[in-house]
Amino acid sequence: MRNFREYDIYINGMKITKSIYKVTENIDASEKYGLTRQMRRAAVSIPSNIAEGASRASEKDFARFLEMAVGSAFELETQLILATDLKYLKTEMIKDILGELSRLQKQIHHLIKILRKK
Repeated sequence: MRNFREYDIYINGMKITKSIYKVTENIDASEKYGLTRQMRRAAVSIPSNIAEGASRASEKDFARFLEMAVGSAFELETQLILATDLKYLKTEMIKDILGELSRLQKQIHHLIKILRKK
């Protein structure tokens, strides 16, 4: 069994999730159960899928959960862009998060490629 806590992608996913919780505190209360909730769920889904996938016995299963994690990362990116377009968040507030998300997406894709070769 793999120790998910040691994976950089898990650590980075947790960091992004914490950042999302902080930045969404600034979103208007009327969006608490709309976009804010969706963003938080997508963020939580990233490290959760990494952790669940790490518990799987085969590389194929692990890679499948990593694909879900990267899908959630792209979902979150879209939601962040929408939040800025709707003026719920300022671009400068999410600039670093978007950069971290981009790096995480690449890291996850790289690990998926490695797992698929095995």
